[in-house]
Amino acid sequence: MSQPRYCFLSLTRISDLERKPFNILPIERKSWANGDYVLAEITSKHSPYGELELTTGRMVEAIPGDKIIGALGKRAATLEGVGTWEEVGSDLCMHSLTSAGLFGKATSISPLSMRPMPIKYVGHVTREDTKLNMLDFVAPTQQQQLRIPVILLVGTSMSAGKTTTGRVVIHELKRCGYTVAAAKLTGAGRYRDILSFGDAGADHILDFVDAGLPSTVLDADEYRLCLRQLLSRISALKVDVLVAEAGASPLEPYNGATAIEELKDNVCCKILCASDPYAVVGVRTAFDFQPDLVAGPAANTEAGIVLVEKLTGVKALNLMNRESEPILTDLLRKKL
Repeated sequence: MSQPRYCFLSLTRISDLERKPFNILPIERKSWANGDYVLAEITSKHSPYGELELTTGRMVEAIPGDKIIGALGKRAATLEGVGTWEEVGSDLCMHSLTSAGLFGKATSISPLSMRPMPIKYVGHVTREDTKLNMLDFVAPTQQQQLRIPVILLVGTSMSAGKTTTGRVVIHELKRCGYTVAAAKLTGAGRYRDILSFGDAGADHILDFVDAGLPSTVLDADEYRLCLRQLLSRISALKVDVLVAEAGASPLEPYNGATAIEELKDNVCCKILCASDPYAVVGVRTAFDFQPDLVAGPAANTEAGIVLVEKLTGVKALNLMNRESEPILTDLLRKKL
């Protein structure tokens, strides 16, 4: 008998679930854990209800009644929504907190955001009556010290232009002849951001999903262990430079501060992507973070650039303006 048709969301991309058989087994609530692969059914009566991100990064329309496979996890997005698998109750109703299949109960949603997709737990993905977790599909890596220079991208919040800035930086580095690895080290699992780094020319792309994490909202020590495995994989790639996105503000619960601490000896250039000029002041003051360059919406206009430089003394650039390319290239060459 053929296996039922399931929709594999992008958090399953590190697994072999699309290629090898598995079973679905309901497991009592007390035995659930972060990163467990589970099957859920879309319960909304309205269609369409947002989109789903497949393992290829392609987006498809969500259809009520579809059975989707994702992973239990946590989200703490300042501008969109908060939720966790730990809040799922006895009714087993929850939400897909991201299009990538991050499953948990939404606890706080911005009125400006689309409501998260309602789903209901069906069962855990199992083999030989043992539940499967994302960490089961991460091969152990011999720990290596990272020895390449790092261009670090940090944001004042989500939607501060980090991914766009990363693409421009990668494009310039490739134009200068460097071999580039690009990594998203913190956040809530979605594939399209890191794929866009590959589209910009990065020779290798990785993120925290490759380390077995659905998001980086977890205990700092647990995150640190997974991050070191990921950095060891990057070290083995033998590239010239790493462009590392450390996600939203280091003060948010995504472990951005932990990532920055782990990279500090390798960081040669720090770019702060800011939502507005005053946010630059906030991150510099609250986190004692001194960037080499400010980009993002704060630098979208001449007025914003002037205000950033007046408030902080830090150079700001609108990287979407082609006239900024020589200035950015010169900065990168000097820092490397």
